[in-house]
This record gives sequence, C-alpha cells and structure tokens, in this order.
Amino acid sequence: MAKDKIAYVCSNCGQESPKWIGKCPACGQWNTFKEIKVASTSSPKLGEVRKGLNKGSSLQSSAASAGRVLRLRDISNHDDPRIDMHDTELNRVLGGGLVPGSIVLLGGEPGIGKSTLSLQTMLRLPEKKILYVSGEESAHQLKMRANRLLNAQPNGQWSMVNGQWSMVNGQWSMVNGQWSMVNGQSDNLLILTENSLEAIFDHIKEEQPELVVIDSIQTIMTEDVESSAGSIAQVRECASALLRFAKSSGVPVILIGHITKEGTLAGPKILEHIVDTVIQFEGDQHYMYRILRSMKNRFGSTAELGIYEMQQNGLRQVSNPSELLLTQDHDGLSGIAISSAIEGVRPFLVETQALVSTAAYGTPQRSATGFDQRRLNMLLAVLEKRVGFKLMQKDVFINIAGGLRVTDLAMDLSIIAAVLSSNVDTPIESGWCMAGEVGLSGEVRPVNRIEQRIAEAEKLGFTDMIIPKYNLQGFDRKKYHITLHPVRKVEEALRELFG
Repeated sequence: MAKDKIAYVCSNCGQESPKWIGKCPACGQWNTFKEIKVASTSSPKLGEVRKGLNKGSSLQSSAASAGRVLRLRDISNHDDPRIDMHDTELNRVLGGGLVPGSIVLLGGEPGIGKSTLSLQTMLRLPEKKILYVSGEESAHQLKMRANRLLNAQPNGQWSMVNGQWSMVNGQWSMVNGQWSMVNGQSDNLLILTENSLEAIFDHIKEEQPELVVIDSIQTIMTEDVESSAGSIAQVRECASALLRFAKSSGVPVILIGHITKEGTLAGPKILEHIVDTVIQFEGDQHYMYRILRSMKNRFGSTAELGIYEMQQNGLRQVSNPSELLLTQDHDGLSGIAISSAIEGVRPFLVETQALVSTAAYGTPQRSATGFDQRRLNMLLAVLEKRVGFKLMQKDVFINIAGGLRVTDLAMDLSIIAAVLSSNVDTPIESGWCMAGEVGLSGEVRPVNRIEQRIAEAEKLGFTDMIIPKYNLQGFDRKKYHITLHPVRKVEEALRELFG
C-alpha cells in the first residue's frame, strides 16, 4: 500500500506547501498552515462511481473531447435552455435561471434561511427529479419543514396548468406533463441524509436525478482524505468531485455553505474558484428582509439583487421593494431623505436616516449601517469644506432603513441631505426624492439610468425630484409628470430642499 502524502495548506486562502512555513506567501497571514494527509491514489470505490456516472451522460461527448485540442470554430455554440426555478428573485440573481451542468454555492449566516430557501425552491420544481442531500438534519426534520412551507400556500397545495401556477382540486396537474403531486407532496423530491461522498454518488447513480442539492458541503467527507468533515482538504476534495460530476453528467449541483465569523465563506478560497456561481444570502436577523446577492456568476451579471421577506411560514418574494422600504409616514421628522437607487437592473426607493448630535465624549463618532463608512467620512468633509457647515465636533449616525446594504453612488445626495436636515432639525418636505453622486469639489455628478429612477419615483407618487443637471442632455422631460430640479452643486440641491 502506498504511503500517504503529507501536505500543508493555508486555512485562510488554500495555498499549498510541501513543508510548514510561518507566513503564507499568498495572503500574508501568519500561522495559518495546517498539516493534512492526502491519499496517494484515489479510492477505488469513488473512481468506479465516477466512471459509472459518466456512462450514458448527455455531456459524454464534450467530456471525452476535453483531453484534445479543438479549434474555436469547431466547437458547437448551442446554448442549453436554463432551468426555470419558478422563483423570480432567484432567477434574476442566477442570470435567468439555473444553467445545466453548473455548480452553485449558496452561502449565508446560520439561521438566515439558506435551507428554507433551498427546500422551498425544490418544492416548486415537481417537473424535475431532485435529490436533496442533508448532512445536518434528519429526514423527519426536513418533512416537518416541507409541511410548514406547503401549508403556507392556499389549501397547502400547488398545481400548474399550461406552465402557469394555479389550483386544481389540490393536486399537481400539467397539460401533457408526466409529474403529479398528491396531498401537497411531490413524488420527484428525494431526501437523503448522508455524509459520505461515496454513498452519495452510489445513490446518484441509482436514482439518476436531474438536480442535486448538498446541505451543506462542510458536512460531506470522502474516504480519499484522512481528516474530519469540514476541514480544508475535505471541502476541497468533495467540491472537486461534485464539480467533475456536474460537468460530465450535465446535472446541476447546488451547494449550501457556511460562513465564518468574518462573513466569508468557510473553507479554502479555492472553493469559490471551483464553483460557477457564488450567491450570498444576507440580512439582519432582527429585520424581516433577506437579500440574495450574486458575488460571482459565470453565466450572468454579479450586480443583481433579490429581496425576500422572512415570514413565519417561509420566504416571500418582494416584487416591489420600494413600497416596503419606505416609512409610511415621516412628516415633520428631520434627518430623513429618500433616494432613488439601482441595484443591478432594479430601481427602488430607499429611505436614508441620519442623526447629528453634539459629541458627548469629546471625540466625535462616525457610524454607518448599510452604507460605506469611508464614503460617509468623505461626504462629511465635502459638506464642511465646500458648503460651510461645521460638523467636526458632532456625532453623525447613518442608517439605511430596512437593514438594506446599498452600494449605489447615487445615494450621496440623500446622505448629505439627511445629515443637514438632522443638523438644523428641519424636515424635508414630503414628496421629494433625489439621486446624484457627489464629487470632492462639491459638484453633483451624473448617474446612470436616470429615466428608470425617475419612473420609479413617479410610480410611487413623488412630486419633486432632484437630479444632476448633466443628466438632462438628450433627455425628454415632457413624458414625466414629476417636477425635476436639476442641480450642478451641492449648495444648489440644499437650496432647493431648504430654501
């Protein structure tokens, strides 16, 4: 029997080394190299399973051609149709649906709703044979969760007719379809509670599913690596094996991953490089909203955003987040400004809250929730230098309502307006919103997709909107009923708001 190989792997970035070193040359961290044992040859059982999985696969020809050189013009350019997840928010973040043969990593904090989102989505796909592998929960626990999610729907049942969701006698029904649901339970959703990767591949070979979900990748282990589940070597080897299976068979795989206390995905950094798509499920547990954000996507944009509302009986898609992110009544309240922001291709109005008070302990505090604090410091410096408001000896607190984290630069103008409103204790009139990036010279710079921002504000009943003057070039103002106030500098915007 061949002797096992000893290797050292950085626990922070996954860098390998034949011997232990104190400082990682890749990420610069100290004392992060851990000793692991790597088997000299692959496990015969796992090798046979992989070989068996490749037989009869739809992508066998492409897998066979992976070892030879091909001309670019000789490669087929047909696109496989994406899998509709029957979830508008998830489809948007994935770039239009799940790509066959892709591997997706879903990360998030404990208790944020990763497993709920995954199981809820799988229950909406009765036309696909799905294998749901759980290494954390028992089959009885998954059954209880599924019942709770199904009971959230009308009469506890779903059905589809002509590709549209509807209710027909409490059972699944689809014209020219082959699947069915009886008493709210899908026949094509298979549950497996297993931690061994070899056993999982055995069940995959036997059941031939069309979609595989692993909950979670940190609980799966293989016999090839002599270490505990969740270690760097185990996570890397299991993810690589699942990647080879997805690419060779054309069956998409969804991995659920834990995150560390620093907010990054647990395991080696190479895990994020292996997968095709990394989506983060985030949000404050004290708020009802959950944000699904794409961090990496080989098949779509990484700027997309999905919003859900956590309810007692599951996650609800938020189709119009603007109405939920705005306080219903803030007349007479200072320090509140409304901004028209865009995340991905979706415009929505967000409420910016500011509180300015005299520094109680001598050293002024600067705090921002849902907004970049370094950019807040820059905007405060612009407000003091270019406009003349002294905020050096005052505490400034910024909060984006609803627990939302926004990175749109068009939020600058609303941040400054909310800070000044709180500083002078004068509320901004109801019906006003704004969008504009603020430069270091105090100028209001143009923003992209201004027409979408204006249309969203007008749809929600706003009467006045401050926009950058440079955005009016080639712009037709007659098709909007909202009053537009173009400005070039921050002083002009504040003069429009406060007179």
